[in-house]
Amino acid sequence: MNLEWVSNEEKLNLWGKYYLDGFAFLPFLWLVNIFWFFQEAFLAPAYTEQSQIKGCTWSSAVGFLFWVIALTAWITIFQIYQPCWGTLGDYLSFTILLGTP
Repeated sequence: MNLEWVSNEEKLNLWGKYYLDGFAFLPFLWLVNIFWFFQEAFLAPAYTEQSQIKGCTWSSAVGFLFWVIALTAWITIFQIYQPCWGTLGDYLSFTILLGTP
């Protein structure tokens, strides 16, 4: 999407939609917000909605970073300790590992 053709108010509305949808456990949308709006928030000439977009872009970056850290931690813990959890580890897994590591 080319943001040059969109009014500043529409940019803010579009940003808000992606930001709120990101709370539905879709951190990918926050990453999209960061890439789409970084130039508008930090590199474009000043306009009235820019301060809101700038703050929200930082919020998207923090939210995305939080989810990356949380998912990485969970994946690491699950991969290391899944055999030790017995049947609970099997119930949480899509594939049941055979044997012990």
